[in-house]
Amino acid sequence: MAAPTMSRPAAPSAGRPAGHRRPRRGEFARALRRNLTAHGFLIGAVLCFSLFSWYPMVREFILAFQKNEDGETVWAGWSNISYIFNDPAFWDAWRNTFLFTGLALLLGFAVPFAVAIVLNEFRHGRAYLRILVYLPVMLPPVASVLLFKYFYDPGHGLFNRVLEAFGLPAQDWLQSSDTAMLSVVIAATWMNMGAATLIYLAALQGIPGELYEAAELDGAGLFRKIWHVTIPQTRLILSLMLLMQIIATMQVFVEPFLLTGGAGPENSTLTVVQLIYQYAFTFNNYGSAAALGVVLMLVLAVFSAVYVRLDRGSED
Repeated sequence: MAAPTMSRPAAPSAGRPAGHRRPRRGEFARALRRNLTAHGFLIGAVLCFSLFSWYPMVREFILAFQKNEDGETVWAGWSNISYIFNDPAFWDAWRNTFLFTGLALLLGFAVPFAVAIVLNEFRHGRAYLRILVYLPVMLPPVASVLLFKYFYDPGHGLFNRVLEAFGLPAQDWLQSSDTAMLSVVIAATWMNMGAATLIYLAALQGIPGELYEAAELDGAGLFRKIWHVTIPQTRLILSLMLLMQIIATMQVFVEPFLLTGGAGPENSTLTVVQLIYQYAFTFNNYGSAAALGVVLMLVLAVFSAVYVRLDRGSED
């Protein structure tokens, strides 16, 4: 009787490791379609950034060293840079811009955070209060500015009526160089505080309640809980919002342009972006407008880099 033969497993083919399975055609097609879709979205995003962000920046750098003479574009070297630095309005615009940024941070950074802390204490009707706080952001900027322009009216405006009710003298809000910038800051704060308030509120709701309970057991009052619990727990959001608000306020344009016509009394509300607008569309000096835009971009880039560096150093 012949001995039974034992079957031997087939040896793996040369060049292919054991256990390797050739992908099926359907799996390969699905993987190919998935990758093509992902790369398609990626290419679309890169094209959008290239067309609407990177190309304008590169074009602005080039235009800053050009000027138009007799309908022809010629290279101007550093003449545009020299022109804007010798313009007295350049220094007025930067002074007003830094003043607006400082005042806007005092109001626009602190007030939304305080409002978010108050809203976080409510247990009922919080959704309706969120809508009420965010309502100014949903209004068109022109409508909001016209509303404040009516409030600032020196004759029958709401703010002067309130001052008269308390026995205080009426103010020339937008007509005086002493109060014009503060008036613009108040309007801008009311128009833009809704989004910041909701971001702060979301961060506050992520703080564990046990931390507040521990602080209360240690005898901490309201302000000590805010200082030792709320602010440290929301430090990352506060740091990011501070950077974003500084960048946004240094590019302010809509509020002073619509409230005071741009420059305001004695150039008291002339900002850097407003001066760029004047160079380009009032004086048709696009080279100087581009040069000032490059200066503003470099200032913001340097500030952002220094701020991020200091923030990382504090974390370490």
